[in-house]
Parts: sequence; structure tokens; C-alpha cells
Amino acid sequence: MRHFLDFEKPLAELEGKIEELRRTTDAGGIDVAEEVGKLSDKAAKLLSATYAKLTPWQKTQVARHPDRPKALAYVAALIEDFVPLAGDRAFADDAAVVGGMGRFHGRAVMVLGTEKGTDTESRVKHNFGMARPEGYRKARRLIELAGRFGLPVLSFVDTAGAFPGIEAEARGQAEAIARSIEACLDAPVPVVSAIIGEGGSGGAIALAAADRVLMLEHSIYSVISPEGCASILWRDAAQASTAADALKLTAQDLSRLGLIDQVVPEPLGGAHRDPAAAMSALGARMWECLEPLLALDGGRLKARRREKFLEMGRHGVV
Repeated sequence: MRHFLDFEKPLAELEGKIEELRRTTDAGGIDVAEEVGKLSDKAAKLLSATYAKLTPWQKTQVARHPDRPKALAYVAALIEDFVPLAGDRAFADDAAVVGGMGRFHGRAVMVLGTEKGTDTESRVKHNFGMARPEGYRKARRLIELAGRFGLPVLSFVDTAGAFPGIEAEARGQAEAIARSIEACLDAPVPVVSAIIGEGGSGGAIALAAADRVLMLEHSIYSVISPEGCASILWRDAAQASTAADALKLTAQDLSRLGLIDQVVPEPLGGAHRDPAAAMSALGARMWECLEPLLALDGGRLKARRREKFLEMGRHGVV
């Protein structure tokens, strides 16, 4: 059963009527094709009109949609012969960060992702995509391994942020995130990252300090969640929509500010309405970004990556 967001209620009513008419046809043999066609056209127009003018807060809701494809879905769709690698070789394995080797367009690559999970059991297993220090240390280990064997790195980011628990802080959360960012910046191989849902704070940039950063059309990327920002500034999480406007967290805002490299269009109504099309489109764009980077040596890659991040905000862009 399709999950509708709050702002999609008119659309939910229309699609509910269409489904009722189709069930009537199945049960009694009544021909309602013409009426179904009219309602379907109306629903398509309403969907197009709704998604053409989403507010930043509505885009935040779409980015968090429970049916939106997650990191492991992209890995399954785009990476052949994927072999998962686990553990940080220091404390434990963190299921919030997934990684391993595989082939992308026939090329051996290292893949990383933050995985939120798709149902209650998997969400608990993956801690809703919020990684602990061992997750970021695993990411660092795999990035360094990729550099040692000349494997380009692809990452799929979808996290509200790093896990803020006391045990995570006790095990060096900030240091682990910083080391993961350092590993991305210092990698002698191409690094291409995609924000596929939420890109929250340092927990996201730890896997996205890349040569090329892509964002899906309805994804978000910010230093803090709208709710967190509202709680700090107004001491009222209900002001989240106001905070979302101020944060400039949409793909379109970040592209205009020069903080990401590409916005990847999603199927009408969001990636959750046609996951296969969304994953295929992102895969094609990631390959377009990766292919020219393969011709550059490690020193050139690192110098360009360093200059890219130092340039952000240098001339008053931000």
C-alpha cells in the first residue's frame, strides 16, 4: 500500500477513487475505463503540479519517505559481483555503514553507503542510518584499502547524522568522522558521492568529501536537521518548516551556491514512485562523473579535491 505524505492528501483521495473503480470493474464486470482514464489524467496533472512547487520542508519529507530506495538498493541495482566487507579492525562492525568491493560498468570499485533500513527490523539493525565511530572507522579503512589497490570509491549517503549517544561520544565519534573526511580528501583514487535521501551534518560529509558530489532532485543536505535547527533557534521543533527555508538544504539551493556538482532528476512524484528509473538515472550520472576522473593520477586528484573544498565560500558565494 502506497504511503502518502501530508501534502499529498488530495492526490491520495484521487488515487483511492481510481483504485475503488478498478475493484468495481474486477468484481462486477462494469466497464468504468472511461471514468478511470479521466481520473488518472487528473491525478497525473495534480502530481505534476504538486511536485513542481515543493517547499524546502516538503522536499525534506520526500527525502525521508519510507519507500524511497536506500543505499543497499542502489548497490544491488548498480554494482555487480558485490562483496561486502565488515568491521573497523578495532572495536566492532557497524551496520549503519555498509561497504565492499564490486564492479561498476565493468570497473572494479569500492562502494560505501549509509543504510537506513526498509522495515522495523532492518531499521533497528542499521540504527536508522546513524553511524557510530566504528562505522566511520570502517569507512576510513575501506577508503584506504581502495587507495592501496587503485579502486575508485563510490558512496551513497542517506543519514540524518551520526549517532549522538553517550557511548559513541566515549569511543571518539568526532575524531572518527574527522578521520573519515581526511581519508576521502587524501584518497589517491577518484571519489564520487551521491546524496540519495538525507545528508545530515558531519555524518554525511564523512562519506561525501568527494571529487564529484551529486544530489537527487528531492534529497536534502545540511549541517543540521530542520527540527534540530528550530529547537536551537526558536526552542520549538514545530518551526521546522521555517528552519528548512532558512537552511538552504535543497539540491537546487546547494547547486546554486556551488556546494554540489550535479542535481539528478527523479521520476515524477519522487524516487519512491519508480525506484528502478531513479537508480538507473543516478547510475548513469555517476558513471559520467567517474569516467573522466579515471584518467587522472593520484597527486592531481588530491590537489583538485583540496582546491575544490577550499574554494567553497572563498569569494562570498555562500
